[in-house]
Amino acid sequence: MLRRETSHKVCAELLGTIYNICRAIPNSIDLHQKLVVLAYKHLSNSDHSVRQHCLSIIGTLGSKETHVKNNEKQESPLQVLTAYAKDQDPRVRSSAFEAMLSFHQKGQVLEQSIYKQVYTALHDDSESVRLAALRLMWVIGHVYPESLIPVVDSDEKLRLVDDAFAKICQLVNDSSVLVRTTAVGLLGSLHRVSPHFLEQTLDKKLMSGLRRKRTAHERQKEQFVSGEWSSGKKWGDDAPKEELDPEAVTLMDTGACGAFVHGLEDEFLEVRHAALDSLCELASQSPAFASLSLDYLVDMLNDEIESVRLNAVYSLHKISKDIVLREDQLETVLNGLEDSSSDIRQGLHQLLYTVSFATKMCLHLTLQFLLKNLNKYPQDRISIWKCSKALGENHSNLALTLVPELLGTHAYFAIPEPDMDDPGYICVMILIFNSAVTQPTMTTLLPEYTKRHYAYLRDSLPHLVPLVRHFQVVSSAQTHTLVRANCSPQEFLQQALEKLEQVGRLDMDSGIKLMETTIRDLRRVVKLEENLVASADFYSLYLQCQLLLTKAMKDKQWSVPAPLCPQHNLTISAITKKVIELSYQLEHLFVGCSAQDLASVYQLRLRAITLQLLVQLRGRSVSGLFSKSNINQQCENYLLKLSTLQRYFAANNLQPHSFTQALFSEMHKFEASKPGILAKFLQPLLFHHRVPCLILDNKVKQACAEIFEPVGGSDNPLRFTAGLALALNVDCILDNVEYVQSIQIQVKFPDTQTQLFTPRISDFRHLNALRHHLVTQVYLSHSLWSDPCQVEICIVLGYTMDGSKGPLAPQFGNSDKQCALQLCKPVKVYIMPRATKK
Repeated sequence: MLRRETSHKVCAELLGTIYNICRAIPNSIDLHQKLVVLAYKHLSNSDHSVRQHCLSIIGTLGSKETHVKNNEKQESPLQVLTAYAKDQDPRVRSSAFEAMLSFHQKGQVLEQSIYKQVYTALHDDSESVRLAALRLMWVIGHVYPESLIPVVDSDEKLRLVDDAFAKICQLVNDSSVLVRTTAVGLLGSLHRVSPHFLEQTLDKKLMSGLRRKRTAHERQKEQFVSGEWSSGKKWGDDAPKEELDPEAVTLMDTGACGAFVHGLEDEFLEVRHAALDSLCELASQSPAFASLSLDYLVDMLNDEIESVRLNAVYSLHKISKDIVLREDQLETVLNGLEDSSSDIRQGLHQLLYTVSFATKMCLHLTLQFLLKNLNKYPQDRISIWKCSKALGENHSNLALTLVPELLGTHAYFAIPEPDMDDPGYICVMILIFNSAVTQPTMTTLLPEYTKRHYAYLRDSLPHLVPLVRHFQVVSSAQTHTLVRANCSPQEFLQQALEKLEQVGRLDMDSGIKLMETTIRDLRRVVKLEENLVASADFYSLYLQCQLLLTKAMKDKQWSVPAPLCPQHNLTISAITKKVIELSYQLEHLFVGCSAQDLASVYQLRLRAITLQLLVQLRGRSVSGLFSKSNINQQCENYLLKLSTLQRYFAANNLQPHSFTQALFSEMHKFEASKPGILAKFLQPLLFHHRVPCLILDNKVKQACAEIFEPVGGSDNPLRFTAGLALALNVDCILDNVEYVQSIQIQVKFPDTQTQLFTPRISDFRHLNALRHHLVTQVYLSHSLWSDPCQVEICIVLGYTMDGSKGPLAPQFGNSDKQCALQLCKPVKVYIMPRATKK
């Protein structure tokens, strides 16, 4: 068809279609070669679209080793592309450069000889050509960084990577926003550039066209050789001169001069973002360049766009280990603490964690601004306290000289004792106590009341207030430290779990006592070590399920006919309901469980469902709630769940417990229409096989949340008109949450009514794979109250029982039940709906 076709548009579409087909069949090498040969034949077509498709085919499917016969000459594909890079149509020139880039992406090394042509293309009138040439210039700079190339009008030679860097810098002043963004973005990855070229990017003074200045002696020698002598009639007639060609002087060829300065001052935020990223990348590779770029990065904190300011904060944080802030720079950074964006404020707090200060006044100024931040934004107190802790640890020598000023003590006069619940005072004391760890003399400068305050803060904020050995006070946190010194929490947890191996060999009474003791020990582990909280909680919940099932099966009333013990059925039903709820907590609250661990949870739930079915089958004769059809339906649902669980074990190649294995082997004999036979089989089987213990295969993590706003605990109620809405800001951090779609905000009113609010996806800010920041609002509305009351705000993980990840559905008849698991302690907020003003 291509040979017979005369329409250029049809030829272009045919080539494009064949090209897409070949890309979909990557292993058909012969077909690719035929298409490449066909593309070479149509390169001479007069239509630009045909030549474009041919060049794309050669670049994507062709090989650099294949030579083409043209006018009885053998030409390499790179020579063909170089020729078409001079085509009269800019779209063809762009496609030629893109084909060269495709060769590079396939691992074929480009020749250095194309460098001059690529440089010429940087000044092309077409934006697409400049973009393609820009990327190609960057590639050549990486492939031949140490090659020397001559400088125009000079005897000097430059490293190719330096020259390419200067050429790319010229496009920072391009008329196209896309070209400027791409150019300044590529600068950051050229790590092998010479330091003086990097320094020139921060200086707007023009360079000498990359030429080395000749000395006066060299110029006099040249003048002597030429035979030119001074007449002496004019002053300065013999001064050294240099002849310049007026055509060679251009104001636009500035090289690397001020490239980053222009990029950071660009009117488009995309360019400023790219300039910040590249400047930060280069600064992280060179401590000297980091010091030079510090002023420019700090100045970007005053940008009008919030995202640019936030990017500047993150960039400063990345190079904070190589810089020391002066007082004028620090003041600009600290002014950002008044920003309305919580992300910028918290980013600045994290920046202050690692930054170094030049003088003690810098530390004093930082603390003053942190206290202002605390007064203006009380919801930042946790982040500010963490910042204060880091400042005390990193600048203990500076803090030592500031103790009298920070506490306001006097050499002769006594001062009133500050309020221990004042957040500002807590911030100061956190800094002092963390500094006192490495400065023993600091404790002699502290008033007597600080010892009592230390004990209080050490107990209430153990993660912020460290152990100071110079204080002769023993707090409960220190007691925990002494306990840890005798036996590490990991060893304590291991010893507690080793005891559980004896449960299967003990009688039921002894096994119950051992499980109760182990649960108590696991709760102690939670208080001793934060890193073991998730594992200890998982074991504790599993043991609670095992303990409840053991107690239920130990009950002697199973041998009594059901009509004689109606209360027994109610007790067992409550136990099975509790076990099923705990099994869903094990499934949804913990991340990192292996398939075998989850299978143990599903089998635990299967025992509870089996026990629940037995209770209903036993009670069908004394309760009129269960008709024959209802009982048959429940038996059918049970067998269906059992079949689903069997398929799950087969798909994951898992080994079931003895109880589950016995059910799988006998389930084909059961019929839903014969519940009596099913009950006679299940009861002895359930009582014969005891619940096995669990040993986790992996280290698990527990989903949790930390609420920063609303703060709660205030005695001043939030008043709003009854019937209207009260907007309540919610700010929290979510840890170990896989799917934010399941996160909800639960509001519990004093009349025990509960409302669930689902945040928008845009309200979540992704911090890392399992960590998210939620900033949203909930709207509360209620009728008139006579007195102000508290409502409880809590972050919950919502799920439906049918939406469980496991193969087992929930209790019978509750398939559409919506459930929620609390991820944190509720925050109590005082509100008061008031009457409408007339």
